[in-house]
Amino acid sequence: MNRTGSGAFDALADLRAAGHPIDLLDERQRDVFASLNETEVILLNSIKRRLDDVAPEVEGQELKLV
Repeated sequence: MNRTGSGAFDALADLRAAGHPIDLLDERQRDVFASLNETEVILLNSIKRRLDDVAPEVEGQELKLV
């Protein structure tokens, strides 16, 4: 887990390192992600890894609305 120079947990650094597009969010949204604790970031990163693992299968499908 990433820590700042003071030893505090840096949620945004961990999320960026895992490939979350944090910098595309507006400031208020980033503030919400910055306030996450280590357990919450671990959970989000776990979900992202699972989604990434099935991305080729999921992205290859089309949604057709009639």
